Amino acid sequence: MAKVEDLDHVVVRFSGDSGDGMQLAGNIFSTISATVGNDICTFPDYPADIRAPQGSLTGVSGFQVHIGANKVFTPGDKCDVLVAMNPAALKTQYKFCKPTSCIIIDTDSFKEADLKKANFETLDAVAEMGIKNDVIAAPITSMVKDCLADSGMDPKAILKCRNMFALGLVCWLFNRDTNIAANMLKEKFAKKPGVAESNIKVIQAGYDYGHNTHSSVSHTYTVETKSTKKGIYMDINGNKATAYGLIAAAEKAGLKLYLGSYPITPATDVLHELSKHKSLGVTTVQCEDEIAGCASALGASFAGALACTSTSGPGICLKSEAMNLAVIMELPLVVLDVQRGGPATGLPTKSEQTDLLQCLFGRNGESPMPVIAATSPTDCFDAAYMACKIALEAMTPVVLMTDAYIANGSGAFKLPNLAEFPAINPPYVPESLKGTWTPYMRQENGARYWAVPGREGFTHILGGLEKDNKTGAISTDPENHDLMTRLRQEKIEKIQVPDLVVEGDEKDAELLIVGFGGTYGHLHAAMDEMRAAGKKVALAHFKYINPLPKNTASVMKKYKKVIVAEQNMGQFAGWLRMKVDGFAPYQFNEVKGQPFMVSELVEKFTEIYNK
Repeated sequence: MAKVEDLDHVVVRFSGDSGDGMQLAGNIFSTISATVGNDICTFPDYPADIRAPQGSLTGVSGFQVHIGANKVFTPGDKCDVLVAMNPAALKTQYKFCKPTSCIIIDTDSFKEADLKKANFETLDAVAEMGIKNDVIAAPITSMVKDCLADSGMDPKAILKCRNMFALGLVCWLFNRDTNIAANMLKEKFAKKPGVAESNIKVIQAGYDYGHNTHSSVSHTYTVETKSTKKGIYMDINGNKATAYGLIAAAEKAGLKLYLGSYPITPATDVLHELSKHKSLGVTTVQCEDEIAGCASALGASFAGALACTSTSGPGICLKSEAMNLAVIMELPLVVLDVQRGGPATGLPTKSEQTDLLQCLFGRNGESPMPVIAATSPTDCFDAAYMACKIALEAMTPVVLMTDAYIANGSGAFKLPNLAEFPAINPPYVPESLKGTWTPYMRQENGARYWAVPGREGFTHILGGLEKDNKTGAISTDPENHDLMTRLRQEKIEKIQVPDLVVEGDEKDAELLIVGFGGTYGHLHAAMDEMRAAGKKVALAHFKYINPLPKNTASVMKKYKKVIVAEQNMGQFAGWLRMKVDGFAPYQFNEVKGQPFMVSELVEKFTEIYNK
């Protein structure tokens, strides 16, 4: 019997053709791990092709999950276990393996024709690549066919179950309870119980194969949870967390939630998720284009709803006119930008941080707009909630930035207690102003009062032309325009956001790492690694981009060396230079469409540290 070894953390990467179900297998394994209390961080790595030729190098789909006994911050640079369902997966994904990695392959998919598709020159892919790792070479396809021979399923449907055999093998390798997977499949295929039972049978077959043969592995492993806060947890990806955050904010504010959207990768799942929750007062409209999606949301806002629109970078370009209209009308609106690779259509399934300056400045005229950047898949919930709070209380459109990495990636999410979240108080015009109210009368925080249509005595008109500050009538007076421009800017500057938190060696760091948004986990992991090596390092990570935290300048000027790391060519560093006099940081910039590699960050940061 294989010896059981306890690990602090482990990284597993599932890979195969787009139709091999690697995303589902990875999701189930990560959910099993989250259910038993492990911390998790996942990275779905989709091909950009809609459906590349079967077995081709460009059509490989990967899903990496990092599970830990304690907190984990990234999906991991390298994997401890690689599942490669065909030669193309082995060839393209082996670079993610450690020298000690275990590799699982389906020998039935390594025939001569399969090897040729992946440009192998011999019939032994493992030897040709010089792989010295432990390899579990199993005839997965044949065993799945035998397992389901009496199921009544057609051959094509049977082949779709191969991913569950691989999942069963991985569950055996890490001593995972397959009953959790069984319950997930019963729920997923509730209307097709036969399909659920077949997949469950195959998972158990994979588990039993590992248990009975021990394959070529001398150890199996466990990752026992060592620290976690008590509560109910679920495995959640960023897009779903964003949707839940919007719903929670609407409930807290006592408003209906409206989403006007046009499908676009990687934001579409937010539309899909919200469309399931009509019972919670959610209205979703799939509009004919991006402009209509934003404009319809603005109409819903005027009518008194919590209004949102979702998109990615190309859609922000198209929505900019309607976003600008929201600025001058001073209506609450949340604009979700799930960033992807650009420019133009760019890299639809990949992740970047290249929309920042577009979100800050991509409109005509002086059009200030708050910008928030979620820092992790689970933080998408909090970020969405706070974006709604700011939009409603300051009567302004707000941009909520996530990215493909954290939108599709997932983490262990502790179900929140909504009573613990701050109140949301829209500035409704008081009845006492009836008869004297005009549309741009303001509260102390600079937000104009909100008069929802239908209230007697508060009839008004809003539009895209500049309005008189006192009467609300159209005005081209130079002094009034200057005043209105300043009032809109001051309103944004008055928004209260939390101070910037410095982690690590706050008091005596020799190097301060700075980032924003979805790079938090990788930058934190790099800091941890450098501190473990005896270096004095700190991290200041930004969630609130506009307005910046009040202590931004004091933090940036406190440390001898500061490096700003971002997945663009230096947009955030430029924004900080605009806002902090004399700020001249080092920069680390990559635009690869992939998450940072912690090892590369450590190497670069150490170089700066030692200067």
